[in-house]
Amino acid sequence: MKYYIGLSLSAGSSMDSGVAVMEESGDIILIDKLYKMNDIIYFFENFSSLKNSEICSSLPWDKTMLNGKWRVLSKPYQLVSTNPHIPNQDNWTQRYATRGSEYFKSLTEQGINVSRFEIYLTRQSMHLNSCFLERSPADCKFLQQALINEWGIDLPANMMPMSQLEAIIGAILARENSKNNSNIKQISQFRGLKVIDVIKNPNLIETF
Repeated sequence: MKYYIGLSLSAGSSMDSGVAVMEESGDIILIDKLYKMNDIIYFFENFSSLKNSEICSSLPWDKTMLNGKWRVLSKPYQLVSTNPHIPNQDNWTQRYATRGSEYFKSLTEQGINVSRFEIYLTRQSMHLNSCFLERSPADCKFLQQALINEWGIDLPANMMPMSQLEAIIGAILARENSKNNSNIKQISQFRGLKVIDVIKNPNLIETF
């Protein structure tokens, strides 16, 4: 039996990180919220089937407070770092936090397949993006219903936390990477690990 673990990693311990474990059949067998990095490490080290698992962790946005409002607003636009007249002071063009990167690298050295994903790009690729305010209750409810309708995930009717829903996306991506690798593309690398995404949602019915 192989297991697929999705981790929605937050930028810091003040926000919840979601973890979801999926069986080969596509059933979710475990879902939880974690906060500190030590809790995440404890979970993986005590997961009995870790050697038979694939892990896909999200890239957390770097929430470091920067000097100057314009730097904060401009941070997502990485292309400005190519302009020699705009120095990269305080790493204000760094999009993603490095939290957990060293631990994930150590897992790969143990022979465990670990990959990363960019949650917002993957939501678009999986047809799970909405028109609602990001991470709002409406966006959360939409994502939960879309996971049920688009990917056939069996989820409860009551609204789940966004971190857990994003972790399910990671578990789906890990499963797709293992069972349908031709539908996976590598979009970049981050700290020595592949950042992957689906090419398309294979469950969609093509119309002509």
